[in-house]
Amino acid sequence: MQITRQADYAVRAVLHVAQLAEGERLATSVIAEEENIPLPFLAKIVSQLSVKGILDAMRGASGGVRLARTPDEISLREVIEAIDGEISLNRCVLNADACPSTGVCPVHEVWCEAQKDLVSRLESTTFDHLLKRQADLQSTTQPA
Repeated sequence: MQITRQADYAVRAVLHVAQLAEGERLATSVIAEEENIPLPFLAKIVSQLSVKGILDAMRGASGGVRLARTPDEISLREVIEAIDGEISLNRCVLNADACPSTGVCPVHEVWCEAQKDLVSRLESTTFDHLLKRQADLQSTTQPA
């Protein structure tokens, strides 16, 4: 399983915006350039994240993008699912009727447990956590 490129871009864009001071906005074109994301692709992503209440986008001279909520209120799961839909390791995890082997499959329980663990980890990882992790990584890679 692999998240889509679009979801990866969404995570990078939200993390970039999460670094802004409270109330500050940043042009989508700046985010696209600094994160190396194609602008038309990012515009679509920003629109999806705005609809889901993750980003607040405003057009015009004083426009731009900012978080709709604080970084500690936005989870990695929420951003990924805003773009890719509900996370599922296998079709039977979300809909047992989708698989003819349900009830006799020895792997079904493993898929369900792995799904639960993955979703829990992504839900508990907020952008506040990611900002702290980013700061830690930057402090250990910069020369003294």
